[in-house]
Amino acid sequence: MRLQRKKRISAKIKAQIKNPRLAVFKSLKEVYAQIIDDSKGVTLFSVTAKEAKAKNNLEGAKKVGKLIAKKCLDKKIEAVVFDRAGYKYHGKIKALADGAREAGLKL
Repeated sequence: MRLQRKKRISAKIKAQIKNPRLAVFKSLKEVYAQIIDDSKGVTLFSVTAKEAKAKNNLEGAKKVGKLIAKKCLDKKIEAVVFDRAGYKYHGKIKALADGAREAGLKL
């Protein structure tokens, strides 16, 4: 069911995209976030929980969000489109988004 939601969400996001896309993936071990430029089809940069020196919990997801926002602001990217990849907007996904917003990134 998550993959069906992902397909539906991705179609809407890619049709309206002007800014880079902040794609999120969570596994049982880590939380991943990457900035993707869909016009060129390239990943600009990514962040993992290991890179942020964080655990796989809400605080760790928030640290990942803050680190990805810091990297975006360093590259002069101020606004992104948030792609939750079919995950429900709660828990780690919400914490990551909140961390990015707190660091100054517009979602």
